[in-house]
Amino acid sequence: MKKKRHLILPILLSGLLLSGCNQKTDEKSETSSTATSSRPEPAGKPVKIDPALAKKGEALYNQNCIFCHQADAIGKPGFAPSLTNKEFLSVASNKFLMGTIRDGRPGTGMPPFSHLGRKQVEAIVAYLRSHAKLPDVSEIVDAQPESHGDPRLGKLWFDQICSTCHGEHGDGYSAGSTGTAIGKAGFLNKATDGFIRFTIVNGRSNTRMLGFKGPDAMANLTDKEIDDIISYLRTVPSKS
Repeated sequence: MKKKRHLILPILLSGLLLSGCNQKTDEKSETSSTATSSRPEPAGKPVKIDPALAKKGEALYNQNCIFCHQADAIGKPGFAPSLTNKEFLSVASNKFLMGTIRDGRPGTGMPPFSHLGRKQVEAIVAYLRSHAKLPDVSEIVDAQPESHGDPRLGKLWFDQICSTCHGEHGDGYSAGSTGTAIGKAGFLNKATDGFIRFTIVNGRSNTRMLGFKGPDAMANLTDKEIDDIISYLRTVPSKS
């Protein structure tokens, strides 16, 4: 295992990790990024959508969100993450989506849309959900226990693996990074430890965010090492 970790560090310098990193559309990337899908995952529940509400949400999305997140919410590398990535939709709860749309992400290019009101935000969420391809596992994932790792060890892993994509303190795009701002309070106050843990383990297909657990992963991190990273994230300077 030590040998494998030593081998992967040069590769990781090209950029990896959390929450919607720079998109890749080539077939090779898709194959490698979904290689971890054979690992056991929560069963989840089927996604049910009100077609009329989703249709209304599509119109609202095109009026308010398309400029950054692009058509069909596929995102734009280094600018705005995909909101219809299948792993993201599977793990993001309605509470997470609605809260993010309502409050925005301070310190990033994502402004608040509280002026739309609850009903219209719900419609946008329904539109995003209409793209779902996997069961909704958010309830199960959010119920996972909190991380009690060692933030000092987590910083070592973050600096070696995560910072290459998300920036030195998880500042994301604003620091010229290709990955999102996972070190900002706007994200950390809404994402549960289970959400972050699930994303590190499983990655996100068609992005540079590959899974980091298992023999087919870029780095076969232990559960303890993953919790160390999460614990460090909760302390990073850029969250305030």
